Amino acid sequence: MTATGLIATLCLLGTAQAHAQDTRMTLGAVAGTTGVGADLAWRFNDRLGVSARYTGGLEWNTDYSTDDVHYDGDVSLAASKLTLDYYPFAGGFFLSAGLMLPDIEADVVGRPRNSTYQFNGQEYPADALGTLNGTVTLADGIQPYAGVGWRQSHRSGFGVFAEVGVIPTDPDVSLRTSRGFEHEDNPLSAQLRQEIRQEEQRLENEAEKWPVYPVAVVGVSYTF
Repeated sequence: MTATGLIATLCLLGTAQAHAQDTRMTLGAVAGTTGVGADLAWRFNDRLGVSARYTGGLEWNTDYSTDDVHYDGDVSLAASKLTLDYYPFAGGFFLSAGLMLPDIEADVVGRPRNSTYQFNGQEYPADALGTLNGTVTLADGIQPYAGVGWRQSHRSGFGVFAEVGVIPTDPDVSLRTSRGFEHEDNPLSAQLRQEIRQEEQRLENEAEKWPVYPVAVVGVSYTF
């Protein structure tokens, strides 16, 4: 048998098996801790399926203070997911494992808690530095995902959808002064750069207190 013939035979066998096992497609509209979006699932037998999801558009404002600086942040979240789903009881309950591409970050603006910035005992005039601007990233890039959920893909028609899971976080903080004081040719610039790096590390240490980010979504679905 030629390679082409073998591929054609495998395709026919796969198609026949799919029809024999009554495969189903489920489309859902969901909302949760990573935003709002859509969930698409293909259940190719009673106990196995694959699913993909995209959510985004979730934003809110928050604030946080260190010993030296008060920060205001605009948080934005979005995430894509591709998983293998296992239905142990051949019903709606499933276990899910795969990959997620999150984009969870905040644009931050920091201002001194007093009239001057104080880093490790060294004072810097607020008028000279301006504000501390930067980005705090909680999770970005491909991350492993594990979760459990309920999807009524075992029968046709409308149903409910719910899923909870976790992804690991990988915090990263980048700060700069709004007036570029740390780049100027002055005796304090090198020291200020070091102080800013230490402030970044303090923020990262705080973010690392959340080693995982909870993913929870609910919605409605239709199975074809």
